[in-house]
Amino acid sequence: MSKILVTGGAGFIGSYVTKLLADSGHKVVVLDNLSHGFAENIDRRAKFIAGDIKDKNKTKKALEGVDAIIHLAGLIVVPESVSDPIKYADNNVLGTINLLNCANETGCKKIIFSSSACVYGTADKLPITEDAPVRPDNPYGATKASIEAFLQSYHANFGFDVTILRYFNPYGPGKLYPPITHAVPNFVMATLAKKPIPLYWQGKQIRDFIYIEDLARAHIDVLKLSGFNVFNIGTQKGIKVKDVVDEIFKIAGYKVPINDLGARPGDVPASFASSAKLAKAVGWRAKVSLPEGLRRTIDYYRQNH
Repeated sequence: MSKILVTGGAGFIGSYVTKLLADSGHKVVVLDNLSHGFAENIDRRAKFIAGDIKDKNKTKKALEGVDAIIHLAGLIVVPESVSDPIKYADNNVLGTINLLNCANETGCKKIIFSSSACVYGTADKLPITEDAPVRPDNPYGATKASIEAFLQSYHANFGFDVTILRYFNPYGPGKLYPPITHAVPNFVMATLAKKPIPLYWQGKQIRDFIYIEDLARAHIDVLKLSGFNVFNIGTQKGIKVKDVVDEIFKIAGYKVPINDLGARPGDVPASFASSAKLAKAVGWRAKVSLPEGLRRTIDYYRQNH
């Protein structure tokens, strides 16, 4: 088994990845500044270092004896990236470059990167495959695309093994840092509180909602790969956001009003994945259906909120 560094391991996705790594027998180190995560999210089997990926000393300490990096640390709120792109470029891009430099100096040249479907922007055709043009519609997506380019250069110049995972729309049970911007938890919490659901674009936009355990499992599955790889992670099924809301109403057993928020800058009208490339490479596929995933998520929020 290997020693793995998980950056952002105190966050929603990172905490699931850390647990699955520990379950698989790996030694895990978590580096997180807790600006958008919680120490209690971190699996007790992991070694926790409180620090920022922009801090060279803390990052090098976290990399001691590490065989591979799973890099999830980063800011993720699209509207905030539109209003403050410099903050996103500084944190996401420059932070990652510092991580890569530290990794190169310490001899850890294997990295799995948490990217996003946002790098595609508005797609020409659906489902989106990995060879689709990269042309992000918002600064958050631009930071992910920039990091991907840096990873390609570190692969070419320093021999890094790189796997880029382009997430579609993760959801599921788990503690999230406020303000909560993810669609599904906002819909669920509003429904359970019997308050109006906040909905952009009247819910007509199409998305690919991937359950958190399925998403996390992909990171472990690709650890064995070498070279330079790019994969989508999605269910390969597009669904209108308003249909997700209807499914939540069905599970809850009642409806609440809709709060129409109109358009939102940086959104794309439709996005869903082809994950055939990942399935061929490592046998990964999404296992949890949307109704089942929503049931688990609703049960979690009923118990914890």
